[in-house]
Amino acid sequence: MKKITLSVDGMTCSACSVGLEKYLNKQDGIKATSVNLVLGTATIIYDENKLTPDDLDKFVSKAGFKSLGEFKGLEEINKKKKTKINLIIFTVLILIFMYISMGQMLNLPVPNILSKDENPVNYVITIFILSLAFLIYGFDIIKNGYKNAIHLTLNMDTLITLGVFSSFLYSLYNMILILNGNYDKVHDLYFESSAMVIYFIKLGRYFEGISQNKTKEAIKKLVTVTPDKAYLKENDKIKEITLDEIKKDDILVCHPGEKIAADGTIVSGEAHLDESFITGESSPLKKSLNDKVITGSINYDGYIEYKAEKFGKNSAISEIVKLVTEASSDKSKIETLADKISGYFVIIVIILATITFLLHLLTGNSFGASLNYFVTVLVVACPCSLGLATPVAIIISEGLCASHGLVIKKSSAFETANKIKAIIFDKTGTLTYGKPRISEIINYTDKPDDEILKLVSSAEIKSSHPLSTAFKNYLENHNLKPYDSSDFKNTPGKGIEATVNSQKLIIGSSSFLKENKIKIPKNKIKNNTLIYVSINGKLSAVISISDVIRKEAKEVIEKLNSQGIQTIMLTGDNSAVAKAISSSLNIKEYYASQTPKDKAQVIQKLKEKYGYIMMCGDGINDSIALTKADIGLSLKGASDIAINCADVILIKDDLTGILNLLNVSKKTFRKIKQNLFWAFFYNSLMIPIAMGLVKELNISPVIASIAMMFSSIFVVLNSLSLNKIKLKN
Repeated sequence: MKKITLSVDGMTCSACSVGLEKYLNKQDGIKATSVNLVLGTATIIYDENKLTPDDLDKFVSKAGFKSLGEFKGLEEINKKKKTKINLIIFTVLILIFMYISMGQMLNLPVPNILSKDENPVNYVITIFILSLAFLIYGFDIIKNGYKNAIHLTLNMDTLITLGVFSSFLYSLYNMILILNGNYDKVHDLYFESSAMVIYFIKLGRYFEGISQNKTKEAIKKLVTVTPDKAYLKENDKIKEITLDEIKKDDILVCHPGEKIAADGTIVSGEAHLDESFITGESSPLKKSLNDKVITGSINYDGYIEYKAEKFGKNSAISEIVKLVTEASSDKSKIETLADKISGYFVIIVIILATITFLLHLLTGNSFGASLNYFVTVLVVACPCSLGLATPVAIIISEGLCASHGLVIKKSSAFETANKIKAIIFDKTGTLTYGKPRISEIINYTDKPDDEILKLVSSAEIKSSHPLSTAFKNYLENHNLKPYDSSDFKNTPGKGIEATVNSQKLIIGSSSFLKENKIKIPKNKIKNNTLIYVSINGKLSAVISISDVIRKEAKEVIEKLNSQGIQTIMLTGDNSAVAKAISSSLNIKEYYASQTPKDKAQVIQKLKEKYGYIMMCGDGINDSIALTKADIGLSLKGASDIAINCADVILIKDDLTGILNLLNVSKKTFRKIKQNLFWAFFYNSLMIPIAMGLVKELNISPVIASIAMMFSSIFVVLNSLSLNKIKLKN
């Protein structure tokens, strides 16, 4: 199976996105589809042995839309200028149209040659030609509405097409009668209604598009931080190159005021870099030898040379944009429900419009007046506001989070975060900095301590456990070359085995060594992590590893506790260390000496006890627990498997991001509920008025189209206020 995200043009309401999603999911070879209305994308999982991307483009076209190929981040399809020019032209035309058709009614001087009373034939031909121009202007709406009707995936364009053509065809019938001498029918024309409805729908979509573009601004900022060029150092010469010319391990240089062109590692020099676009950190960070740099960072004050490691679509910034845009296609339960309602909504509106037409016709109204009610009901109903209520708010919030070092991989995590009752923390690398150091060694052999540590370090360099860093650093700090090792075996959550310098080593927890029939004496070291070492079947050493608690950890735990969220620590470390750490952080509940399997079982028990829970971890040992929790959250320096298993990633290495996630989630779903309330309130109010049930408030199709336009724009503008949320840095 392969996954692709296509850019789709022509979607105008949630019924469009729901209809396209249903149509694609019916096609043989497509496993799953998720369509995003606001971003204009369709994320498709398909069998590459049965289908090609060209086949997917054809499916999109058959459904009534246009595929623009694979989605390339957030590159805007620039149609603004053309759209604006067309809008200006048709604004002039609609004013002329209104002047000719309504001028006499408003006592304005209309030339006799175009007077409906004195020259009805000239009048009807003129407004017919003008209305044809507007049908051409709105051809995309009509085409989309027609295609969707054929596929029985009715949407807003179907409603508009049905309404516009009903008015137009009835007017065309009366026009034929006028041309045959029945001049009384000149007052029974609705060409202007068809034209004005199309005009105001187009006007509304133009302003709606401007508003929706603002929802993507935070994400677009991430896209635009990448520089246009890089500077390559080769044979002691520096030359300018394009980003496409960068190769892995190239040595690039960055001068003050320039941007980093690729993710990499500094090999020379030092500078203060601005990474605020991705971490939210307001102050420039000092970077020097062996420090990592991120594409798009601005060099404030120094000259640095760095080795290119990831660039282009593989850079961290590109990965973040990809994750955020893919997350937007992942739908929360509330959005799925709104989409389902939108799907039925269009059918209900058509039924109500038909009933309205028949009732007015049967109660004595003319055919033309009854048709006007029919069109008004079709036009005033707004599945748009209903469909935009959730995705617009979520995209704004995801962009806001991304710019503060918080990447949401699944939009559904937003909804779940709003319900979290307990948060479980791994210890090493999560509550602590994950920068362990060797603090003490108890040696039971005649070998020097340095020799024991070199043997253990030579085995540990093949391990990905966070604690192995202490041994890797030991070799580096003492300029030692590791021994050759073989037969390496990792038992997650317990320890490792290896043959080093012809000696069999077993390294890990006390229980792991006991499983291997190694006797373990009592030791006097407390409050630190203990690594037990067996060489050739005998206990040879106990190594104490210490780590430092994160400076923000206590404040974060206190804030969570004050919000009524239970905080729990889950660690593979011994109970003495677990007790000391949890006590200093005021964590009341902790579980020590946990294997990965144990952690998964504890997560299940905690879900039964508290309800919705979040797991925060960074290692391979946490991967199962991250998957089992309702939300898995991983930190910047986490292992690849932990990041893959997580729903949320903290790019900024700071637990404060958890508070930001909960804050944004709470306010986002409050905003979504406001939007949904408005959408339902608007339709509940306007549809009865459009049906003529409120005699004092009679509205025309033109007024209905204006009301519908403002309904959608209101939802977008209301969601934009989420940008004002203050997040902690």
